[in-house]
Amino acid sequence: MPIIEENTKTTVLHRPATFQPPRTWRTWLFGNPLSTADAPHQTINKKVGLAVFASDALSSTAYATQEILVILAAAGTAAFGYAFPIALAIVGLLVIVTLSYEQTIHAYPGGGGAYIVSRDNLGELPAQIAGAALLTDYILTVAVSVSSGVAQIVSAFPGLLSYRAYLAVALVAFVMLINLRGIKESGSAFAIPSYFFLTMMVLTVGTALVRYLGGTLGMVVNPPPLEMLHETQAIGLFLILHAFSSGTTALTGVEAISNGTTSFREPRSRNAGITLLWMSAILGTLFLAITFFSGKIGAIPSETETVISQFARTVHGGQGVLYLLTIAATTIILIMATNTSFAGAPSLSALLAIDGFVPRQLAFRGSRLVYSNGIVALAVIASVLILIFNASVTGLIPLYAIGVFLSFTLSQAGMARRWYKIGRLQPDQEVRERGSLLHFDRRWAMKMVINSFGALCTAIVMLVFCITKFRDGAWLVLILIPILVVMFARIHHHYQDLAQRLSLERYGAAPRTDRRHRVILPVSSVHRGTLNALSYARTLSNDITAVHVSIDPDAVEKVKRKWEIWGGGVRLQIIDSPYRLLIEPMMDYIATIAAQRQPNEIITVVVPQFVPRHGWQNLLHTQTAWFLRQAFLSQPGIVITDVPYQLDRDETTL
Repeated sequence: MPIIEENTKTTVLHRPATFQPPRTWRTWLFGNPLSTADAPHQTINKKVGLAVFASDALSSTAYATQEILVILAAAGTAAFGYAFPIALAIVGLLVIVTLSYEQTIHAYPGGGGAYIVSRDNLGELPAQIAGAALLTDYILTVAVSVSSGVAQIVSAFPGLLSYRAYLAVALVAFVMLINLRGIKESGSAFAIPSYFFLTMMVLTVGTALVRYLGGTLGMVVNPPPLEMLHETQAIGLFLILHAFSSGTTALTGVEAISNGTTSFREPRSRNAGITLLWMSAILGTLFLAITFFSGKIGAIPSETETVISQFARTVHGGQGVLYLLTIAATTIILIMATNTSFAGAPSLSALLAIDGFVPRQLAFRGSRLVYSNGIVALAVIASVLILIFNASVTGLIPLYAIGVFLSFTLSQAGMARRWYKIGRLQPDQEVRERGSLLHFDRRWAMKMVINSFGALCTAIVMLVFCITKFRDGAWLVLILIPILVVMFARIHHHYQDLAQRLSLERYGAAPRTDRRHRVILPVSSVHRGTLNALSYARTLSNDITAVHVSIDPDAVEKVKRKWEIWGGGVRLQIIDSPYRLLIEPMMDYIATIAAQRQPNEIITVVVPQFVPRHGWQNLLHTQTAWFLRQAFLSQPGIVITDVPYQLDRDETTL
């Protein structure tokens, strides 16, 4: 039984420790509800953290090389020789970004994503831009990763090509359901597939290295035809920069660990920092190896067969067991990569919701201590995007990475400003800003230089991406992010205005308690449900008027006769409706009464509401209460209340 603590003004109800919510289909699907007290036990270690937060970055090795080759193909296969130098430049950028975010993790052990860093150091508008950019990136991460995973399946089973969009949506739904079960369970579920992918890629790359050194690697057998997805052009700076910008998609997901620092076990910063270094080292090694060997075997970028598929069947000598295992592992990691977004986007949405920039519902945790509304919203939006682009990776890639590099730039600029502020402190001085403690650091100048250089590099990459990808669809993201920022501002204004209007400061006296009720009781016919509502109406006021809308004279006479017997002396008002309308005459009558109400008078419309045994049976009834409530929702002084009457009971409850 609940334990109740009382004093003269307040009652507190405590559930006993043994209390368990009732088991339902939700319990079977999502697991037993978790208590708020269980939150500290839902953290993860470094090995699981690598699977949860690094899957997005690691999975990009499956398509980053191909995207470089797709752009270089505009100059012919001779341009493919530039792929490896471009990959080296991208890995150099990866090192810079990793060092920058490693500092961010230690500076913000409570979660140092671009939104928090920008808000604390750059201001509200940069924070909103960072939030919009990150949300855009998270949505595109889900769409691109799943579409790329489906592309691996189509490479092995070409007959599924026409169904790839529907298959991708089904996979998004599957990942959504796993994440709704909680971060600890989703991390455990994704750990095995992630390490299976790493094992197969190390085996494939290792085999390729041995065969290459032995001179037996060979070339791709029956490669797909070269697809010219872009206009033919000569090898030049623009083409190289275009290919570089496409390849930088390998860096997406690097920021996820700094966003999810709170998900790690203590010491959070140390565990998160080590995981970040692990991830970057693995990502850089695999990306360089795949790009290098793809050039040596003569891989051709194609929508019908991925570069990874060509690489795997060349290394393993055909489409045997090892090839299928490699493709399966790649497909799984690409699908699991969406988990990075499902871990990061709901948390970011919750922060934005707490600050009042997105709907407050996104800040509520579900029964499994995850932001369920954010998870579902992410899955729905990403699925719509997949259907629009028919799960085409090449079609989605131009929209990708602008958001993440914009957030990279803002985050690193914010960190540089933070180190500048720290450098101005005295050695023994501490200052608290926005809940973050600033204290002097002797290495502030070096750290400021690292973050400033990182911000400069990512800003340049973002600019290159915008220019080179503009005609391919990047313009859409450049429009979308400002639109999101405007939406954030409007939502924020609404919440601020609402808080000001609801505030009790300078409110004056308490609300009057001498208000009187004037009750209107709509009556379609006289039955048990009507009497149930009448009984409730009598508890509110003696001033009750029953109202019947007349569309059938015979029915009116029947209502009059029954009301004389069962109405208990309550007056009955008949409204003639020559055009056989029901709701509109009732609304006009209520509006007329409302126009005549006294200042201290409340008009309450009490509507009998049938509750059928089955939910679908509600469609068989007029739902008068709902229509009246929608009509008078914004009208002051009018209350619409429905009195439920359960049809499967023999007696009323009032």
